[in-house]
Amino acid sequence: MANGPTILADADAIARRIVDHTGGEIRLALPLGLGKANTIVNALTALACNDRSIRLEIFTALTLERPIPVSDLQARFLNPAMDRLFGAYTALDYASQLRDGTLPDNISVHEFFLQAGNWLGNGAAQQGYIAANYTHALNFLMDRNPNVITQLLARRQDRFSLSCNTDITVDLLRARRAGDQDFLMAGEINPELPFMAGPAELVEQDLDLLLDDPDTQFELFSAPKRPVTLSDHAIGLHASRLVRDGGSLQIGIGAISDAVASALLLRHRRPETIRKIWATTPFPASQRFAETGPFCTGLYAVTEMLVQGILELLLADIVKREVDGAAIHAGFFLDCRDFYRSLREMPDSVSARIAMMPVSFTNQLYGDEAAKRAARTDARFVNAAMKATALGGIVSDVTRSGQIVSGVGGQFNFVDQAFALEGAHSIITLSSTRTSKGRVTSNIVWDHPHETIPRHLRDIIITEYGIANLRGRSDAEAILAMISIADSRFQQDLLERAKAAGKLPASAAVPERHRANTPRRLTAWLQPFADEGTISTFPFGTDFTKVEQDLLHALSILKEANGAPGRMAALLWKGATAGRNDTAAACTERMRLNHPRTAKDAISALILKGALAEAGD
Repeated sequence: MANGPTILADADAIARRIVDHTGGEIRLALPLGLGKANTIVNALTALACNDRSIRLEIFTALTLERPIPVSDLQARFLNPAMDRLFGAYTALDYASQLRDGTLPDNISVHEFFLQAGNWLGNGAAQQGYIAANYTHALNFLMDRNPNVITQLLARRQDRFSLSCNTDITVDLLRARRAGDQDFLMAGEINPELPFMAGPAELVEQDLDLLLDDPDTQFELFSAPKRPVTLSDHAIGLHASRLVRDGGSLQIGIGAISDAVASALLLRHRRPETIRKIWATTPFPASQRFAETGPFCTGLYAVTEMLVQGILELLLADIVKREVDGAAIHAGFFLDCRDFYRSLREMPDSVSARIAMMPVSFTNQLYGDEAAKRAARTDARFVNAAMKATALGGIVSDVTRSGQIVSGVGGQFNFVDQAFALEGAHSIITLSSTRTSKGRVTSNIVWDHPHETIPRHLRDIIITEYGIANLRGRSDAEAILAMISIADSRFQQDLLERAKAAGKLPASAAVPERHRANTPRRLTAWLQPFADEGTISTFPFGTDFTKVEQDLLHALSILKEANGAPGRMAALLWKGATAGRNDTAAACTERMRLNHPRTAKDAISALILKGALAEAGD
């Protein structure tokens, strides 16, 4: 390749060249998530650990780590299947050292977004976090003047692609070509990375150094599919009523995202079934949100993150409305191994309809605004939250004490677009409750000290019990709408809090048709559809075996019961009195508890059997 990069098969040699180029003052920018050049980064980390005169500052987002089991049962479940579930992924040494407190003072790490829940209680990670809307991360990064970028790349003959992470890199390279940034670009080839053409392709002068070493190439990080619960499916079904044929769509990652895509597929392929589902729902389904027919014109997807659900909608001819030759514009992707395989094996005629773009394009309207407005008709931006206040504030990334769970990411950007575009809506989804240490609490709360999305940007919020349409409504109207989609065990407390604050009149009451928001009622509605296979725990497949799927439900029960002695004792008794069955036998064998050697193992086996019996119930 004429005037191309210097290609080496030695990551240490590339690291030494980077040190020589920078004089040992390295300001290293890494892409979000999947696109990190782990081998090069680890070589740089090792050099800086061995030579404290080297200063290494790392700026990135979403450092991926395979899970670290925190209990004996978790270890028994995960360790035998770690490579199969998450990929034989090369760990990033800076993350391991940050976690165990051994990262030397000459190395610092700043992240714009954290892997959800992974860094709670870690002082260095919490202190190094930079709060930012993801579209602002580019400017924050450029202010730091990065002098090195390393990224994982796909190759097709003599062509190279940014593949999974055009998100910020495209704009950084554009700034370098314009003379506004000056950095060394080092790529690392990974043959598992799908080659994405178009805006994701590099021109020959973009690359300075390239690592091409088959001995260090690793499997891509896989994000296994989480089980989609009946509650998730209910949220997805409600959300599907909001999506208009001919409109635009953005959804995030996770079980609720899979539920939304699954509901849209059901609506398109089996309209008679979706009508039956809505005819049997015990929860009010507003006729204002009654989009339940199949898709003729189809949708255009403009999304920060490309996920399998959107890919399935493309293949089902639901996402088909094209803008500038593409039905999907996305900023990055991260998903399961089947998703990567689908992209790698996809015919060029299909993959050409997917354009990987910078987040400056997907997440905002600035730049060619007229064209973006014309394209993003009837947009629906669907994102998940941890909690919501009764006044409509959204909490997606931070605990009451200020610990960062994940980050703002692009959520605020899409909410902002929803208010800027005619006919658009922001849709925030959340489960109405959570269970910890055997105690159920409401995810709809009266207040929270930190809001990711302020209450003055309230729009549509969905729980498993329905839709709260908050845009333009008074505080009293919004509060009653939120209480109406809360779990009924918590409605009265929310009502009294609102009255005590003077936000509802003394005569206010929970609307009668919303007073039976209970898990039992939800199960009675959707379990028949699950039993007949209309809705599925894993609508897009899974890497978990059948035995592991049974274990997932039981382990979820144990996680919720952990820390509640009475609850654990009840599970122990249930396990001791449960009869023998094939499912329990297969599960205890998979967990290596079928022949307990210690008293602790025997107790663990009985508690597991109790959780399996409860899951079966």
